[in-house]
Amino acid sequence: MPKGKRSLSKKLAGKPPSVSRSEMIEVVLPNDANLLGNILGGRVMHLIDITGAIAAHRHSNSHVVTASVDYIDFRNPIKVGDLVMLRSEVNRAFHTSIEVGVDVFSENVLTGKRTHTSSAYVTYVAIDQNDKPHPVPPVIPHTPAEKRRYREAGIRRRIRLAHRYGRGLAEEAKRLERRRK
Repeated sequence: MPKGKRSLSKKLAGKPPSVSRSEMIEVVLPNDANLLGNILGGRVMHLIDITGAIAAHRHSNSHVVTASVDYIDFRNPIKVGDLVMLRSEVNRAFHTSIEVGVDVFSENVLTGKRTHTSSAYVTYVAIDQNDKPHPVPPVIPHTPAEKRRYREAGIRRRIRLAHRYGRGLAEEAKRLERRRK
């Protein structure tokens, strides 16, 4: 990568994760559900991608495209008639990419009970008007939780890149463990 591009990202002012914080709420309708009356996993993934992209847009002040979804889990069902609530926040920014954490909750509108239903890590790449990747501001974590998410995002990125470029995950995990000591 040319030195000019790399140094440009260092000149960008950093932002705290709170600047990117986003929340989206929708009611689960019958057309969103499977035969059991639960929201479809694909619909949840779609909402995760939208909410995550909003956080990435807020951080980068640019358009973004989804590069990867490292991890998503479905812990509890979300029923028709429940509210589905999604919260996203940037964990870390690299040169042109941004990792966003997204948490999903259901809320029963009659009881008010909230349940954590899903979580995901999504990576976006900021693009310019020519659809080319461009540098993004660094993340400046302040709280202990933000600092932990920042560190963990770096680990996930190394594992993701090892997987993408065919390096063994076991070797990468051993290398990361040696670095921790």
